[in-house]
Amino acid sequence: MAQEGRNIIDEQVVVGEEKGSVRLATLNRPRQLNVISSEVVLKLAEYLETWEKDDKTKLILIKGAGRAFSAGGDLKMFYDGRESRDSCLEVVYRMYWLCYHIHTYKKTQVSLVNGISMGGGASLMVPMKFSVVTEKTVFATPEASIGFHTDCGFSYIHSRLPGHLGEFLALTGARLNGKELVAIGMATHFVPSAKLADLEERLVGLDSGEMDVVRSTVEEFSEKVDLDKDSILNKQTIIDECFSKESVKQIIQAFEAEGSKEGNEWITPVIKGLKRSSPTGLKITLRSIREGRKQTLSECLKKEFRITVNILRSTISPDVYEGIRALTIDKDNSPKWSPATLDEVAEEKINLVFEPLEDDIELHIPETEENRWGGKYET
Repeated sequence: MAQEGRNIIDEQVVVGEEKGSVRLATLNRPRQLNVISSEVVLKLAEYLETWEKDDKTKLILIKGAGRAFSAGGDLKMFYDGRESRDSCLEVVYRMYWLCYHIHTYKKTQVSLVNGISMGGGASLMVPMKFSVVTEKTVFATPEASIGFHTDCGFSYIHSRLPGHLGEFLALTGARLNGKELVAIGMATHFVPSAKLADLEERLVGLDSGEMDVVRSTVEEFSEKVDLDKDSILNKQTIIDECFSKESVKQIIQAFEAEGSKEGNEWITPVIKGLKRSSPTGLKITLRSIREGRKQTLSECLKKEFRITVNILRSTISPDVYEGIRALTIDKDNSPKWSPATLDEVAEEKINLVFEPLEDDIELHIPETEENRWGGKYET
């Protein structure tokens, strides 16, 4: 009987548990690093809607099973749908709709992030009222490198980071550890992984969703953050100087010039990565982050949804499918980009990716409390 019960849990992509007044959602695809499939989005949205409406629910916890919190979107799902127009439209719509609700959630949420948290997976971490990271946490937004763009609300999040760190993270896919995430405000607390289970147990036993109570509880387990001397965050002056340039080409030229100076050897591998990335993906990403500085959360999500649909439609380039092929299907790490160079990616083409979609496909963000949980793309 116990074996049978365990099998049922093994098959659930998101496990929802009620523990007193606390609700716990566990992303449960450990072998796939908890990547976000259509079923994951659907279940998570169902849980969060139910729990926000439930008067007995005071606190929400979210974590990942295994060694990842979430490695982001299910790339194979996108690749498998490449021949069919808009095959992934529903899951993409639901995901953006879910991102909005996570950012604006009415109850206190805590994400317990002990491992990989990348791309769309990190959209389940950063907007939470409290996001707890450990020495095992690894964050990145590497989408541009495979011909995609920094999505799921990250044109809003990255554009609000200090200086031009947002452009740097979005274009290079650079990784940050738990301490660095706390230092720049993308996580709220650093807790050693050895203490995480005890923290979870304490939170479950709190019977409170009061912000101050939750904060003081987490702080009992958290440690002060001191950056390593070679942290990328200590290179902010160089990053701001280079990544404030107007175009991707100018950014790379400025960055190369800095890389030729003594003591800046860390730049060389970053430049190599930039030059291997999709030129189209880099240009779209830079523009989206820059626009994000002047946009609200809703505007960023609507814009990112348009970009995502147009990229998946191969409106100006099939790069995203070539990037996924090279990274996860054939694993040859030798993508053939089209166009192949930055100079060949015309600005008029980039404009097309930002154009509005058909009226019945545009992302509709809830505008009133009455329809807050309506419009889940059910029709």
